[in-house]
Amino acid sequence: MQGQELHAFIIDKIDDMKGRDIITIDVRGKSSITDTMIICSGNSNRHVCAIASHLASEARHAGLDLLSVEGQLSGEWVLVDMGSVIVHVMQDEYRDFYQLEKLWGGAPIQA
Repeated sequence: MQGQELHAFIIDKIDDMKGRDIITIDVRGKSSITDTMIICSGNSNRHVCAIASHLASEARHAGLDLLSVEGQLSGEWVLVDMGSVIVHVMQDEYRDFYQLEKLWGGAPIQA
């Protein structure tokens, strides 16, 4: 699974857990570690962790490469590294503070 099919899979799994404000950013040519970042918001530490855990579990079940999941102890910002796609699941406070959308520039890809 790659490209749009992988993006759709990830967005569907985030949506399963009621993740909000999902955006996809193409970072090819800007990042040497990934091609795409998907950013979404959760309501609380538990919600952020639940979204990330569900995505990781479903990715493993689908036989996808899952390189790492980081940040689950605090639940403020959990990163799910799937190689060509890195998913950031963040509480609103951290998303507003770090503003990854602005940091990586460019217009988000519509999901």
